[in-house]
Amino acid sequence: MEIVVLLKQVPATESYIGIADDGVSIKTDDIKWVINPYDEYAVEEALRIKEAHGGTVTILSVGPQKATETIRTALAMGADQGILVNDPTIATRDGLSIARILAAVLKSIPFDLIIAGQRAIDDDNFLVGTAVAELLGIPNISLIIKEDIADGKIKCHRTIEGGTVVIESPLPALITTQRGLNEPRYASLPGIMKAKKKPLDVKTIMDIELDRAQETASVTRIVALKLPSERKGGRIIQGDSARAKAAELVRLLREEAKVL
Repeated sequence: MEIVVLLKQVPATESYIGIADDGVSIKTDDIKWVINPYDEYAVEEALRIKEAHGGTVTILSVGPQKATETIRTALAMGADQGILVNDPTIATRDGLSIARILAAVLKSIPFDLIIAGQRAIDDDNFLVGTAVAELLGIPNISLIIKEDIADGKIKCHRTIEGGTVVIESPLPALITTQRGLNEPRYASLPGIMKAKKKPLDVKTIMDIELDRAQETASVTRIVALKLPSERKGGRIIQGDSARAKAAELVRLLREEAKVL
């Protein structure tokens, strides 16, 4: 089975995010870059499917040259090969533009199943995976918490409001992952050493068959980035007893906050 994982390099959640001088991008000098956490679930699920059914796992990403570091991490986890579309302008692209690039590469390689994280934690747009499936004309099952493959079909448990639904689809298909599907493995030292020798093909936008007018047509753009307004400090309610504190709290809510 040929499995492709769509992977994105994002800032680590513990990194301090500052706004750059241009007002529309972030400062990147001191940021630690990692695999998008939801994509880690995708890599892990791809490896488990490979272990159960055989085949290969290919990591596909769009980003700057440094994104090879996160692809190598996925290779160290157990993936077989990687493809990077080296695009230094990734930060200016919207989800649809990125999906078009990924779909163009996917049209040139074999796949039975594509796995992507449900969203990237940097922009949270929930778009790329579903858009790739639409562009390829294949089924898409999102937000899965369990999957089973048999007889050329994939059966997925998908979360919905108030419960889960079971959806079956023929392959090839694209699925997106979320928490609860699995627990991603750590890259072992032998895996890290092997990853250095695994193939990683770096392409440019000019290397893939992509309509130039479509490729540059981002339908959204960042107008401005602003930090959240600073919140005032909390207020401690004074009183000799719990009853007195409760009475004072009610008074403040009624007279000052005016919410009662």
